[in-house]
Amino acid sequence: MTAQAEQLPHLRADLRLPHTHVDDLHVDGAWVPATGGGRLDVVDPATREAWGSAPGASAQDVDAAVEAAARAFRDGPWPRLAPAQRAQHLLRIAEEVEARAELIAQTTTRENGSPISETRGAAANAAGILRHVAGLAHVLEAEDVRPFPSGEGETVVRRDPVGVCALIAPWNFPINLMVVKLAPALLAGCTAVLKPAETTPLSLRYVVEAVQAAGVPDGVVNLVTGAGDVGDRLVHHPLVDKVAFTGSTAVGRRIAAACGQLLRPVTLELGGKSAAVVLEDADLDRVAGVLLRSCLRNTGQTCYISTRLLAPASRYEEVVAMAARTVAAAAVGDPLDPATTFGPVATARQYEHVLRHLEDARREGARVVTGGGAVPGSAGWYVEPTVLADVTPSMRVAREEVFGPVLAVMRYDDVDHAVELANATDFGLGGLVFSRDAAAAQRVAERMDTGSVGLGFFASNHNAPFGGRHDSGLGVEYGPEGLHAYLSYKSIHRRAG
Repeated sequence: MTAQAEQLPHLRADLRLPHTHVDDLHVDGAWVPATGGGRLDVVDPATREAWGSAPGASAQDVDAAVEAAARAFRDGPWPRLAPAQRAQHLLRIAEEVEARAELIAQTTTRENGSPISETRGAAANAAGILRHVAGLAHVLEAEDVRPFPSGEGETVVRRDPVGVCALIAPWNFPINLMVVKLAPALLAGCTAVLKPAETTPLSLRYVVEAVQAAGVPDGVVNLVTGAGDVGDRLVHHPLVDKVAFTGSTAVGRRIAAACGQLLRPVTLELGGKSAAVVLEDADLDRVAGVLLRSCLRNTGQTCYISTRLLAPASRYEEVVAMAARTVAAAAVGDPLDPATTFGPVATARQYEHVLRHLEDARREGARVVTGGGAVPGSAGWYVEPTVLADVTPSMRVAREEVFGPVLAVMRYDDVDHAVELANATDFGLGGLVFSRDAAAAQRVAERMDTGSVGLGFFASNHNAPFGGRHDSGLGVEYGPEGLHAYLSYKSIHRRAG
């Protein structure tokens, strides 16, 4: 890290970010001073230096934002526009987001340490989501009339916007994991209050600016920043009609409990402990080609990645060697350097969490093949990209989400055993199968108890549902199914003819 440490001031010297120390929130179409006195320091994970800050919203600030969204829903034009008109606004938002692509990338990298090679794709991905959702306007415009089975009448099925939505996003992908909620909410005709993670409060301001520039009416999209108390007030607010949250399973459980008590619809995209099954005939060169993206993306801070690599006993050491060689060859460095694959983990808390996992893994008998600790000489929250071998199902590193650059390689005896291990988790979000035999891979994928499985690669498809089973969440995002989460249905029965 010594050479990279020398680069840090140089790479940061050219940054000209308009949002650093800010004092305002976005409420009812305007940037207004926060009334709360708290501050959120924004810390660069590569240097541990605070470079920005944002306000912690007070209860009054949250109330003002929700009340603005409620007025816009009750009295404003947005829910009453034709879906095609709202879609046009989404297309304009997409253009405005793309115009801010580099500012989004640099701000996000300095907020959470994601490599710039990752964050430079955020605006394009967000724009892609917005354009895809805009293309679903026909789903809302199609007339839905259903006859009674008895023939005595018919029913008009209306798809109405659910109302005011509290949208809460995490720190690892702060733009895309908000836009995947915001886009369908807007197309449906809902209004929203956005709440980013407390450690990444600045990058989302560019999305709100894009919404403003696209001419979305005042009050439709509002932004509040703050810690967990701000999110809690949003979740419990009497004027909120729906909650969508991405984050940890522990927080998701609390939100689910609150929404259950309030009988409030909720979408939860939570943690994962996915498995990549390497079948006996797999081409390991192809596995190596997608390993970093599919199993350790964003320095291991991605919910769906397959951080358990299941290898057949007959090829176990060969798979371990491939994984270690691939991971050890990847560049660790300043996340603002386009050559960097592994940056720092995002926060001090996460740094300590990952190091504790590594200590526990060694104590429980895992073999460290590469990595295994903090990066020597680093000023930031850097953990060595790590491959652990001889991991067994009872080990903590095999059961809990690490959310850091740690890959656990596990041994299986036959295909039935591989499926059993893949499903031996409280989570069910992602997964992978590697094989030269497409039919064999398909059969294994169908037996895996998880929301998504990739055959030879993993990627989110904007046109297909993405969601988890068990402790990985409730409901789905993406596709027409993700749009339905922001609708309320009404049946109007009438006599035929």
